[in-house]
Amino acid sequence: MPAAGKIAIIGATGHAGSAIFKEALKRGHEVTGYVRHPDKSVGILPPDADLIQQDAFTLTREQLTGYDAVIDAFATTVEQAYLHIDLADHLIHELRNTDKPRVIFILGAGSLKNGDQTLYDTLKKDPHAAAFINTPLNQFRELQLLRWTDNVNWLGISPSANFQPGPATAYVRGKDELLKDDSGKSVLNSDTLAVALLDELENPTIKQARFTARNA
Repeated sequence: MPAAGKIAIIGATGHAGSAIFKEALKRGHEVTGYVRHPDKSVGILPPDADLIQQDAFTLTREQLTGYDAVIDAFATTVEQAYLHIDLADHLIHELRNTDKPRVIFILGAGSLKNGDQTLYDTLKKDPHAAAFINTPLNQFRELQLLRWTDNVNWLGISPSANFQPGPATAYVRGKDELLKDDSGKSVLNSDTLAVALLDELENPTIKQARFTARNA
């Protein structure tokens, strides 16, 4: 991506999206946020943030290809977690047989390997799983969809098991394994995710693959 690239962020007022938006601005990129409710940006994004109120499912190929990178930081309710797959499918459909933009998906941690199983396998055994399991399940399926896609320039990033608001730290990067520190904790701050993602965008090392990170 050019040193001062054009970046679009879907869900720019959310947990991950707002952190990425601010980190990209800090690095001198031209950033546009696509949001459903611009009023939610107050106190989260700079007052002069470039925001477009548009349903992400109506984004067109012409719009998307005007950017160097498009970041899907879309968030929704547990009951409608299937929309993660639907939006990924829409973006893939619009961008078939393109190499630009690089389209990035913020995936859940459920698909990461945790010993001899995935984190999702562990989570679904939780007695309270019914209240949240639909989200990691559908984001796992979203990754599977991406892995079947070979003619779109996609990238995925999975946070750690505990993805929390917080300042940027040094980070450890991995591929498909759930990363844990020496005390067994798996934590990633939102600002650390933003740094790890922008580092990869500015200096690409992988294509059509997923990576993960944790706080160092």
